[in-house]
Amino acid sequence: MSELYKLPEGWKIEKFDEIKISNVIGLVKSVKEQSPTLQYQYVKMNNITNDNRFSFDKIINVNATDEEVKKFNLKKGDFLFNTRNSAELVGKSCIFDYDIENVLYNNNIMRVRFRGDILSYFIAYQFGSRFIKNQLDNIKSATTNVAAIYYKTLKEINVLIPPFQEQKRIVTKLDTLFEKIDKAIALHQKNMDEADVFIGSVLNDVFGELEEKYGLTVLSTVVKINSGIALPKIFKDKEYSDGELEFFKVAQMNNDTRVMKGANLNFTLSQSKEFKIKLFPKGSILIPKRGGAILTNKKRIMEREASYDSNIMGLKADNKILLDEFLFIFLQSIDLSDYIDTTTIPQVNNKHIDMMNIPIAPLKIQEKVVVYIDEISQKTEKLKAIQKEKMQSLIALKASILDQAFRGEL
Repeated sequence: MSELYKLPEGWKIEKFDEIKISNVIGLVKSVKEQSPTLQYQYVKMNNITNDNRFSFDKIINVNATDEEVKKFNLKKGDFLFNTRNSAELVGKSCIFDYDIENVLYNNNIMRVRFRGDILSYFIAYQFGSRFIKNQLDNIKSATTNVAAIYYKTLKEINVLIPPFQEQKRIVTKLDTLFEKIDKAIALHQKNMDEADVFIGSVLNDVFGELEEKYGLTVLSTVVKINSGIALPKIFKDKEYSDGELEFFKVAQMNNDTRVMKGANLNFTLSQSKEFKIKLFPKGSILIPKRGGAILTNKKRIMEREASYDSNIMGLKADNKILLDEFLFIFLQSIDLSDYIDTTTIPQVNNKHIDMMNIPIAPLKIQEKVVVYIDEISQKTEKLKAIQKEKMQSLIALKASILDQAFRGEL
């Protein structure tokens, strides 16, 4: 036990397996078993969030037998733990804090019930502390796509147990403090959301006025559509980080809110010729072409000539009549989810670009629009950055308070 968690008087350390009276992995139910009429509500992993909160917004209904209901029914105060799936989800936990009957849970979730002298809410808070998280990180096993925490290792982690009345006191104190902090976080998030709504409203107004004055042109007639290429052979054998040219993947769209940058793969001009790596022009506007990334609605501009993979589509403006920056701003007003095929894997194809229409104003007007929108966007992004920084400070404060609580200093 590190000095950080030196036990306060009256506290003790127990193994997780010693404080529970039962632990049950949930049942398997196919999505095909969804019922349009109410049968039994069915909890999946995405109902468990990072901060011990439980969400009812994505619960589906399934048919179940009496035996399944008896074995997997949730009760108020049950501790729920995500045992497997993506690395981001595994290890999340929460308390089912509802007086609702006939709520079942799936087989990625383990339900735990504790001894009578253990307050489940106290354990839930403790699972948000560094003391527990560090232990979970050490026992988490993972493959390329799936992470898991099995009970045979979970049961061996150390849990801090004070007297029952002290557990209640700590939970009450944390509830009070976190309620205030969560309200502040929600307010900052609301301010960020309102900033996005504002810039969206400005874009709609601007392009609405331009449409009235100049009409609409089919987007595909004024841009060149360049789909990305398969990963070049040069990158399949080893990682390349040298070279003046960049090869982008969809993941690099997360590196900035405007510009495509931070490629993990680089190559030289001579290598592009040797390995026939297609180069795409500076000023291309990149969008996700395939998969769930489309729903993130990201658009990024390339500031220099580069290449990108087959999960990306680039739109290059005909600069005789359309500025790259104007096209970029216009695409901010487009929701890509309105233009995708969803029959199988979501994807954007050339036919979807054909469905988009853009008002083509004279180049001088486009320049003024770019300057105007850029000024508003910069101010908006600064405001969002301030709100995000304040949110992160509050989240850090919650972590600090949890550490204090489980050092016996709260």
